[in-house]
Amino acid sequence: MPYPEDLVLPMREELTRHGFEELRAADAADRFFADASRGTSLLVINSTCGCSAGNARPAVARAVATGCAPDRRATVFAGQDLEATARVREYLVGIPPSSPFIAVLEEGEPVLVLERHHIKGRPVDAITADLVQAFRHLAGEDVEMPRSGASGPGPDWQVPPAFRSIL
Repeated sequence: MPYPEDLVLPMREELTRHGFEELRAADAADRFFADASRGTSLLVINSTCGCSAGNARPAVARAVATGCAPDRRATVFAGQDLEATARVREYLVGIPPSSPFIAVLEEGEPVLVLERHHIKGRPVDAITADLVQAFRHLAGEDVEMPRSGASGPGPDWQVPPAFRSIL
């Protein structure tokens, strides 16, 4: 059963006010991924959890405010937009369901994927830096992507396994 709309509305608006298209139905997700096959895209699976509120949404907002964000931005709300969330996950073959979730896509392929366990407990600035580095790379800038420990929560932190080498 979906969350009540009045509960999630302020959480939705944290992204829509930054130019995110809401994917509220399966056909909207299909259109997004068809369009994502060209250019660059940013996809956020939003949620009501604390790590979404305290880490994911603020990091995404800061990253897109830099002005180097991908061509298109979309969000789907897990626990609310059930059909659309399920369809989005069908497109993310090999990536386990997660919310919150952030993906930077190039020509429809994930370049950077941040799952819940890559978001929870990490500083907003570190998540923002990962996103901005990916955006800058997609814009053709020569940037060094973090290899290990550079923006993680501790000395043993490694770049997420879904962080495809984009150098």
